[in-house]
Amino acid sequence: MNLRTEILSTLRENIGEWVSGETLSEKLNVSRTTIWKELKKLQTAGYQIESSTKKGYRFIAAPDIVSPEEVLPGLGTARFGKEHYLYFTEIDSTNNYARKLAAENYPEGTVVVADKQSAGRGRRGRSWYSPEGEGLYLSLILRPRIPLQDLSRLSMVAAAALATTLEEEFGLEPQIKWPNDILINGRKVAGILTEAVTDMDGIEYIVTGIGINVNNEVEEFPDDFRTPATSLRKELGQTCSRVVLVQGLLYYLEREYRRVVSGDFSPILDKVRKISSVIGKRVRLDDLNGVLVGKAIDIDHNGFLWVLDEKGVTHTVMSGEIFLLPPA
Repeated sequence: MNLRTEILSTLRENIGEWVSGETLSEKLNVSRTTIWKELKKLQTAGYQIESSTKKGYRFIAAPDIVSPEEVLPGLGTARFGKEHYLYFTEIDSTNNYARKLAAENYPEGTVVVADKQSAGRGRRGRSWYSPEGEGLYLSLILRPRIPLQDLSRLSMVAAAALATTLEEEFGLEPQIKWPNDILINGRKVAGILTEAVTDMDGIEYIVTGIGINVNNEVEEFPDDFRTPATSLRKELGQTCSRVVLVQGLLYYLEREYRRVVSGDFSPILDKVRKISSVIGKRVRLDDLNGVLVGKAIDIDHNGFLWVLDEKGVTHTVMSGEIFLLPPA
């Protein structure tokens, strides 16, 4: 625990009460000047901490920032985010930075999170709208010891975990638009970008990036989105805690990931099928092989989509861009 976290912890233990600079200095074994400097940094970061030359310091409220000081004390994971939780006020892309760390042998469970991305990335080279303090932009390093042919299952892990987080923590009813978009009431609230590095021996590492629209005003979204966008704030009619979102997401990510690496994919597949926005619907698939139109009929044990075309032929779709079509 670093000094700033220890100061916050002490103030929170005495929330609403004054704690003198001398008390903090003696407890943490640093000078009162050091305490003062750290508290100034906390106030600059948005913490509401009152100060008095005679009484000391009093904690009032914390900002909704996904810093280690806010997230880690309530994080219920065994490994994800525990050893390495890297927080940035601004970064070009959390996935870019996580890939750099993964190449430097940072361990599984390393988390990179930011308040803002200047060059956030989505699938197929698209940008991800990442304004400051409104969304959640997070990337996670994974090093699964599973057969290479099971790699496609891992793209389902993040989708199932995020959907469960939105259900359990916020009471929402999300859907999964295969392969990795999360919808609420037909509008996109989150996207997932999974990037894997493999070699002849199997999977070297995976970086899973997740972007979530949390407290965005819908009117601020760009007009060129392929799927209409929404945010948790829009759907719930109130501001949502990004700290609670990170804590819940990492908890459920770890739980679902453990299931997959242990060979138990069935609960995740059942979840994805149950809340799929495409199964039973007429769809159009755009990929490198052209355009496929048909009815999405299932998601198989590999996480692939089955599409029954207009000639009665079933296609196994491993990847691509899916568009929902009106009934024929």
